Amino acid sequence: MRILTGLDLPWRSPGGSVELLRDIYLDPDGPLGASNVFMLAPDGAPAPASDPVRSAHAVPALLDVPGKQLDGPGFWSYVGRLTEELARRFPPGEQDVLHLQHLAFGATPALLRAYPHHPAIALVHGTDLLFAAKHPTQAGVLREAAAAARTIVVPTPAMADQLRLLAPVDSGRIVHVPWGIPDHLLHRPPARPARDDGELRVLYAGRLTAEKGAAELVSAVAGIPGLVLSMAAPAAEFRRLAEVADLSTTRYLGWLSRPALWAAFAEHDLLVIPSSKLEAFGLTAIEAQACGLPVAYQPVPGLIDALGDSALPLDILADPRRARATLADLVSDRGPLDALRAAGRSNAARYPLSATARALAALSRPSV
Repeated sequence: MRILTGLDLPWRSPGGSVELLRDIYLDPDGPLGASNVFMLAPDGAPAPASDPVRSAHAVPALLDVPGKQLDGPGFWSYVGRLTEELARRFPPGEQDVLHLQHLAFGATPALLRAYPHHPAIALVHGTDLLFAAKHPTQAGVLREAAAAARTIVVPTPAMADQLRLLAPVDSGRIVHVPWGIPDHLLHRPPARPARDDGELRVLYAGRLTAEKGAAELVSAVAGIPGLVLSMAAPAAEFRRLAEVADLSTTRYLGWLSRPALWAAFAEHDLLVIPSSKLEAFGLTAIEAQACGLPVAYQPVPGLIDALGDSALPLDILADPRRARATLADLVSDRGPLDALRAAGRSNAARYPLSATARALAALSRPSV
């Protein structure tokens, strides 16, 4: 079984879809083996021959295809160039099945055009649905991909519901496969150091795009005595956030590698995910739970499915005063965090990455 998959994003781009691609498809010892994987060549220095974070993992084939955009004729010109490069780098006769990461963006239509006779499995990541709802061109790409895919994989039932609002999809082709976190993180999480500083260390980790709710979180926690907010996020996005929010008391941790982020989980008391729109799954939240870090979250589709009552619903957007009071109470009473920590570990144990990879391998077989 020879799988071809990829993302039209530059190598080392931030985001959960990139991490999942690396975890599942670039591990030669995983259930899918080392698949044929591509991303876009980054600007500046060339990528290393192996992954500097996980040396056993390969680096994807990096395609030099300029001109990426989201709408209009320029988008289709870009897709045409990407189609030609894919067919050149990955001969059709050497591929068995396509894994379409996203139902939108450029990689999906390019794969469908370069390999029109290959079976295709589509994986919904969430951002594809958000962009299809806003960009007419991407809505068309999504409908084309949904019609062409043999199977459409969703990590949560909420993603299936959102998909059906954008495209007529037969429910029989939709399969629920939760995303997963590395098995070793479940079995050997980082040790949590003892602390006696009295601070409630709250962590935000992820992108800082508008729908992630970071500015609202900063406003909600501002001035709470004993609460310290840290952010692990891309530097350029942190600088842009500083233009609209007061980050003078926020600890900036940088954009951390996965192992460094796991270590940061062990040094904090609460992870807050204030996303204002649907999340495909919430890998960061599940990884935090595996590391013994309690999670509070904005109750949006996707996160509700993945976290449920194993985490603390915190409606920062609709009721910021109540959210602020809840966080202030945790400064003096850490008891609720102990219960959330235990519930979180049990929830994380439901999502080993090996189970995700085995399910995708089974779906990829010709008999399925």
